[in-house]
Amino acid sequence: DYAEAVKWYRLAAEQGHADAQNNLGWMYSKGYGVEQDYQETLKWYKLSAEQGNSNAQYSIGNMYLYGYGVEIDYVEALKWLNLSVQQNNRDAQNALGWMYYYGWGVEKDPDEAKKLFQKATNNYYQ
Repeated sequence: DYAEAVKWYRLAAEQGHADAQNNLGWMYSKGYGVEQDYQETLKWYKLSAEQGNSNAQYSIGNMYLYGYGVEIDYVEALKWLNLSVQQNNRDAQNALGWMYYYGWGVEKDPDEAKKLFQKATNNYYQ
């Protein structure tokens, strides 16, 4: 029951619970239990990310990388993905790898891309 999940996530999120804020942002991004709303998505992700939640940091980076509800902004994508990578988030490592592979907002660097893809792969199997 998505609506019920949103209700409980919101209660915890409004009390500052970073995981609940991240989960509520995800619900808004998908339109599960609420109308899809990228402004709300970004709001909840940022509250979570500012508390150090690496999944929220990755999600914000991904929004800016691909233009989900925001203008594509490689500087913002790089900022948020790097924060998440510093916490060893494999999804962020993978996304940042693609930035280096294609040269999106950074100098194209296949070696750096390969390192990031390898870290992401290693983290997957741990």
